[in-house]
Amino acid sequence: MIKSFSLRTPKRTCLIDITGDVADAVRDLGVADGTVTVYTPHTTAAVTINESADPDVARDIDLTLRKLIPHAGDYRHTEGNSDAHIKSSLLGCSETVLISDGKLVLGTWQGVFFCEFDGPRMRKVFVASSG
Repeated sequence: MIKSFSLRTPKRTCLIDITGDVADAVRDLGVADGTVTVYTPHTTAAVTINESADPDVARDIDLTLRKLIPHAGDYRHTEGNSDAHIKSSLLGCSETVLISDGKLVLGTWQGVFFCEFDGPRMRKVFVASSG
């Protein structure tokens, strides 16, 4: 069973908290207990879990990735988005989330983030149950 949702990213790089969207998909799928995979099929985006209580954490992650892997570099890929591909590979395109009593099992401060590295764009996220 799979649900999906779309989002428009507002700028070239950003982390967007999608925890609520994932929770809605879990509810729509009727998952009571088990796991779901949160997946994006884009080679210049990623999904990660990190602190969502303080928006400065997402900002700091984005800023640090931009410093570590700059947009302009000695890249051979001619589309001009090699940095986005590298960031996507480092973070990964999916996360597995435990579900208990129909709710996401996340730490007190954790949220699920969509990571945009080549926006702004329309993007898709899939939530698939294991059962």
